[in-house]
Amino acid sequence: MLAHADIQRCQAERWHQLLLEVSRTNVFYQQHWRNAPPLLEQALVSQAPALASVPFVTKADFALDQRNHPPFGSNLTFPVDHYVRCHQTSGTSGQSIRWLDTQASWSAMVDQWVEVLQAAGVCSSDRVYCAFSFGPFLGFWLAFEAAARLGCLCIPGGGLSSSTRVRSILETGASILCCTPTYALRLAEVAQAEGLDLARSQVRVIVVAGESGGSVPSTRQTIQERWPGAKVFDHHGMTEVGPVTYQCPVTPGRLHVLESAYLTEIIDPATLQPVPAGQVGELVLTTLNRSASPAIRYRTGDLVRAVDQTDSTRPTACACGRFELALDGGILGRCDEMVVVRGVNVYPSTVEAIVRVEPDVLEYRVRFERVKAMLEMILEIEPQPACAAPTLLAERLQGRFKDQLGLRVQVDCMPPGTLPRFEMKAKRWIVSCP
Repeated sequence: MLAHADIQRCQAERWHQLLLEVSRTNVFYQQHWRNAPPLLEQALVSQAPALASVPFVTKADFALDQRNHPPFGSNLTFPVDHYVRCHQTSGTSGQSIRWLDTQASWSAMVDQWVEVLQAAGVCSSDRVYCAFSFGPFLGFWLAFEAAARLGCLCIPGGGLSSSTRVRSILETGASILCCTPTYALRLAEVAQAEGLDLARSQVRVIVVAGESGGSVPSTRQTIQERWPGAKVFDHHGMTEVGPVTYQCPVTPGRLHVLESAYLTEIIDPATLQPVPAGQVGELVLTTLNRSASPAIRYRTGDLVRAVDQTDSTRPTACACGRFELALDGGILGRCDEMVVVRGVNVYPSTVEAIVRVEPDVLEYRVRFERVKAMLEMILEIEPQPACAAPTLLAERLQGRFKDQLGLRVQVDCMPPGTLPRFEMKAKRWIVSCP
């Protein structure tokens, strides 16, 4: 664990080197920064990162660049033949974009994932099962290679049915499972339907990513109940930046940023000004280990709340002993996902927290519709097959939404198998009206 001064020193050195490399050869940033050369010169000579002098960048900027400079865009610090990896975003929040990495930048991100796994308590004697198809998305490949670098036995589950994956987890004695929170629940659902006893599983840690559920207490509890003996360990990252956070080993529901690899800011999405610790804002990241295809002052769209880690203006360590920035509640939502219902800000993670308290909810979906000029929220739930009273379940959920959000929410019980199941990021948020 790095001391606070060591983190700052590392960040300053890498920031300076990043600006030197990018300003010389990266066409995308040369164009993006063309109106701020004096400010950049000031940033280059500063002993500490002078972030305020550098323009923000968004996913839309990268998407437009790739449309104008297909197929990979101009955010390349080296010639294309220097790159060895090509990945792309999921496209869930807009146009999918490609991202290239050199061997050096790829290796640095594998090292970051190793830190994530080590924080989760993974060691060389573990057997790591990756329960996802190995498509173009970044995180799966990094997790697999990081586990191999740790000396773990790595078991790929790509191209298999959920039933086959559950059987493989049991048969191979996998001790670590990597998947989304939703898919951990889906695997448990399949196991129950096929009479496979997960109490026989040797899985002791489920490393989840891709959704906010890993830091939602009710979701964590539900996953752990359905996987007896396993603990949920949350993590988050993005194709554009790499692995970003890992769960605090002492305080579940809190994520630490890998600050030796990132400069981190939290801003008001409307004013673009910094927000103080304890207030919700948008996470802005600068990649320090990925100069080959960097994201500099990248507005991620993720909403977070920093834990106040100062005492009389001096930095203090988390309960786990780390000085790295801590995010309370993990990723709270996204700027583009918040829906205002009768004056109440509603986020997917808020709904997840309410719904998952009810163990009889097998799957759910949220729809927003405009009725007589009023925006209405409709919750569709699929009860467990053994649920004796679906109507009472719906009434309890209506009461929870009324108590916690002050909203009247229509809750509809759906027939078994009606709602979609997900292996990747779940798409439960349906906004069909402006």
